[in-house]
Amino acid sequence: MSRPASASTRPPVSPLPRQVNTHTTVLDTAHGRILCIADIRGRLSALDDLARDAGAKAIIHTGDFGFFEASSLEGNSINDRTLRHLTMYSPLIPSAQRTHLLAPENTPASIRSTLSISLLSEFPLLLSGTLKLSVPVYTVWGACEDVRVLEKFRLGTYSIPNLHVLDEATTRVLDVGGVKLRLLGLGGAVVGHKMFDCGEGRATIAGGQGTMWTTALQIGELVDTAQRVFDASETRVLVTHASPGREGLIAQLALAVKADLTVSAGLHFRYATSYNEFSVQGDYEGFRQKLVLGKQAFDRVWESVRAQVDAVMDEGQKVLLDKALSVVERVPPELQTGGQEEPAWKNCWNWNLCDAAYGSLVLDVRDGRVSAELKSQGFNYAYRRSATTQTQTHIQHHTPSAVNASLPGGTTSKAPTPAPPAPAAASPDATPDKGEKERSEKAEREKAKKKEKKERKERERAAEKEKQNAEKAEGTPRSGGTPLPESTPDPMSPTSASVASTKTHPATPNPNPSASSPNANTSSSNAPVNPPTPKHRNPWTLFMRIPSAASAGVTEPTIRALYGPSESLITKVHLPMSYPTRPRVVYVEFADEEGMRKALGVCEMKINDVPIEVKQAQDKEARAGGASPAGTIRGRSGHGKGGAYAARGFAAAGLTR
Repeated sequence: MSRPASASTRPPVSPLPRQVNTHTTVLDTAHGRILCIADIRGRLSALDDLARDAGAKAIIHTGDFGFFEASSLEGNSINDRTLRHLTMYSPLIPSAQRTHLLAPENTPASIRSTLSISLLSEFPLLLSGTLKLSVPVYTVWGACEDVRVLEKFRLGTYSIPNLHVLDEATTRVLDVGGVKLRLLGLGGAVVGHKMFDCGEGRATIAGGQGTMWTTALQIGELVDTAQRVFDASETRVLVTHASPGREGLIAQLALAVKADLTVSAGLHFRYATSYNEFSVQGDYEGFRQKLVLGKQAFDRVWESVRAQVDAVMDEGQKVLLDKALSVVERVPPELQTGGQEEPAWKNCWNWNLCDAAYGSLVLDVRDGRVSAELKSQGFNYAYRRSATTQTQTHIQHHTPSAVNASLPGGTTSKAPTPAPPAPAAASPDATPDKGEKERSEKAEREKAKKKEKKERKERERAAEKEKQNAEKAEGTPRSGGTPLPESTPDPMSPTSASVASTKTHPATPNPNPSASSPNANTSSSNAPVNPPTPKHRNPWTLFMRIPSAASAGVTEPTIRALYGPSESLITKVHLPMSYPTRPRVVYVEFADEEGMRKALGVCEMKINDVPIEVKQAQDKEARAGGASPAGTIRGRSGHGKGGAYAARGFAAAGLTR
């Protein structure tokens, strides 16, 4: 399909009769700070607060800005899955109302009838002038936006002071701190099979039903814009929604536009990342391989649609497509063949941002130097301290040495190890929230209860031992006339049963059960047996039911490709045994709830134009409304058939309890 970019017969600058939308803004010639954030999700009133807190003179935003208006909710302008996704992550919806809206019994129609635009985005307030931006904001669109709103910006119907939408035809220059930052923007998610589908968009922009994606013509026009405005004195910043670290095609685009810095989002981690390819690839060939994989993915789509695309393109679009193909061909040669090392391998720096609610990046520009300050909320590991304390208490309660070490009077030879003391002073940021305090207090109460119970049992055992010693000294027979040996507790005594249970089931497994003492074996018949530890499934699992008409040839890569931009969030795909006459069942696991919820809202899934049922996987009890008796797992027919198949499928997927 492909030919080297250098073999093109067209000039490097396209003959398209258009003007590039470019403008230079002088922020401060001596020093300035630029705030970079992602996924503000319609809470636009927070932009000024974030800029003020960071001391920023401008904001760069990398997508999911909240380009929605009242008409976006009319009819089925937003499909059900995307609307549910927006409801789940909108920062404008109170938690209690969100829980109610997302309840399983609420249908998409009821969610649609309840939601108003004020719960999804403050963009109408910005458009009307009720909200104002105190600093310039430069943004691309993300994966969840209304394409019709963006079209109105492109046509000039909408214009908001201090809001600049970066796209393939619009670029801006920030003159700050002795540096000219050239901002080049590419919006939308990278979805391979939609590269040549514009949806409801016009020209090179693409989107529909509340989602937006990147197209090949969009990439071609951005390259054309970058070539027209090229100035060697400028520092080029590529702003994208998709991450060049995950998408080889975006990394190739960064090479094609000669980007010095890239700022992206789309991965939704709790930490922002800062890297260059040299720091994360094992060698130069690893960097090349990522670009090769991006090229191969594009080539597969292009070969399948090439005939249809060639038949409908005009001359101007062919110019843009040639430039997009030149990006795909932008793979550095191998060093073994005498090729030169690509400078971007070490010199292009990349930042991938977490959502605005969890962190940000500040570029501090002074005297020509661009410094970076990353701030991330990060993960909360406080739960491990409570879990460790409870585990230690459990081990002390079930270890034989804890029982045998009891002394007369109910005291033990060694007190439980106290929890480590809290730090003497902590910063305001380190103060635990109300939920963490409640969990900590609950753990302490549980620990105190367990300690009290343990001491009470030890006192009872000591009293029982003294009583046995007294009866032995008096020669009084027990329960049959034969006195029990001093070392053998009464099998019928609850206290003795507890001791026997502890001896029979110590915390450390006994590799040689036959070597156990006969006393322990004798008393174990009446001792309670500890139940086996249940196997816990991954709670962040999606259940997919593929009709038999579309299930033939389904593989793990097929399933992963259906999730588009959320493919990177998948940790495991499980395909249990299938039968030709039955629907295919697939389980897709994610690392966390946020990734699973995002995957639910990607788009409507189809294989060979056959819709696929996708929902969150549930345990048997959750589906049946309560526990079922053992051995009564039923199949779909509800008459007891298929139980073994269902059990095997759930067991293979790790969903058994």
